[in-house]
Amino acid sequence: MAVASDNYTISTADFEPAYLALHRRGRLLQRAKEAVANLSECRVCPRDCKVNRLADKTAVCKTGRYAQVSSYFAHLGEEDCLRGWRGSGTIFFNMCNLRCVFCQNYDISQVSRGQEVGPTELAAMMLELQDVGCHNINFVTPEHVVPQVLEALVVAVEAGLRLPIVYNTSAYDSLESLRLLDGVVDIYMPDFKFLDSKLSLRYLKAKDYGEVAGRVIKEMHRQVGPLKFDERGLAKRGVLVRHLVMPGLLEETRQILHFLAEEVAPDTYVNVMAQYRPAWKVSSEKYPEINRPLATSEYQEAVQIAQDMGLRLDERRLFGWQLR
Repeated sequence: MAVASDNYTISTADFEPAYLALHRRGRLLQRAKEAVANLSECRVCPRDCKVNRLADKTAVCKTGRYAQVSSYFAHLGEEDCLRGWRGSGTIFFNMCNLRCVFCQNYDISQVSRGQEVGPTELAAMMLELQDVGCHNINFVTPEHVVPQVLEALVVAVEAGLRLPIVYNTSAYDSLESLRLLDGVVDIYMPDFKFLDSKLSLRYLKAKDYGEVAGRVIKEMHRQVGPLKFDERGLAKRGVLVRHLVMPGLLEETRQILHFLAEEVAPDTYVNVMAQYRPAWKVSSEKYPEINRPLATSEYQEAVQIAQDMGLRLDERRLFGWQLR
């Protein structure tokens, strides 16, 4: 049985990003070097493609030696506790190690190549986002570029980066990548799409997704614990799980939320999301069962399930200000 925590606050005065302690001991640079060396026989994610990405060979993620960035900006569309009043400093990476048939960002994740950036350029993006006042650095779809993120982070920290790191992932990560990120990431924000292997194979093209996601979310929680906030309501450290409710699949939602409450922690912070819409490859011919919007009643039932299990739901946690 998972155990709840009764401490959800971190004062601003007491907080510093986790990676600074590693950097002071020289271990952040060691992690980066180890991660980049591992690209020679890539096992960065559970696909275990084993291609030599140092030689710019590619496989499932279509990414070689350097990361591809689609865009970076102060994002005001993230959860309130991340976006605050100045935005979450999001860096959107191109390509993905999943093949979600309903992906709403398929043009970024599956189709178009982004700007290829080296560590100095990626570090400059982080520092620019800090300079414009963002509350955190938010890496979106980083599962396949953990080595590139780590080597750029070393450059950014040496140049003065001091913001919390958000790891915004599909949860199709390897435990080796999470080992390298232990003590680096402040906030893990994994999706939890499916538990059932048949659904994972049909909709994500990754039969083992549920097994992997369950394992890595437990490891993320071991590293950083439940989501904690400062006195202004900004998230500073912990795990925030996103679950996209799918039409006709409420039983899958029930199983996922039960897993989080029983196997991770009953105080896990969850954003139960209603944003599903038919997109990308979803059509009446290919995937008729999900070729419709989510019904309001389905979403309401999903929220009720989460409440009944005692999970902490995404809510407005910011104090003393209003979004304009």
